[in-house]
Amino acid sequence: MNWQITLPFALAALAVGYLLGSIPFGLVLTRMAGLGDVRSIGSGSIGATNVLRTGNKKLAVATMLLDALKGTVAVLVCGHLFGAEAGLLAGFAAFIGHIFPVWIGFRGGKGVATYIGILLALAPAMVLLFAIVWLAFAFLTRYSSLSALVATLVIPVALWILGPEKIAAAMTLMSLICWWKHKANIARLTAGTESKIGSKG
Repeated sequence: MNWQITLPFALAALAVGYLLGSIPFGLVLTRMAGLGDVRSIGSGSIGATNVLRTGNKKLAVATMLLDALKGTVAVLVCGHLFGAEAGLLAGFAAFIGHIFPVWIGFRGGKGVATYIGILLALAPAMVLLFAIVWLAFAFLTRYSSLSALVATLVIPVALWILGPEKIAAAMTLMSLICWWKHKANIARLTAGTESKIGSKG
């Protein structure tokens, strides 16, 4: 895989993507709604699944959409300004920013919504595949974490078969990081103690 992007553009894309990804929408929205610190309940994450444990479905949906959009915006804006490779780098940086946000001590979410937003910008058809896999496993098991893990396993395989190498490689790396971030969920799934969709913290 040969990269054509120059160092200044690459650094600019990484910075823009990281700062966008670092915006902790789950924390901001729950505090604005008077629900306190979402990190004190459930998994301690700032993501949509944990926001749902507050009992406020609208906030959970808003969190999911905003967390996804910061990945989409990072890819599209930097791609428009600096080229497609910059968009790919910005998307990856947004994903890292969501997981390790500078504003809240580098303790963020697990990256799934931002992963989807990046996928929407880079390979839109794959979002439908992700949704089908996630919904199928969510319906069968009611475990959001398991559904996300399976979906992030399927997407890289599909991309290596159908998509450009650079996108496949980037999404594979993000999938591996997603699995690493879900290690506590995997332990709870194995032990049978993982919270199901809709359960409160």
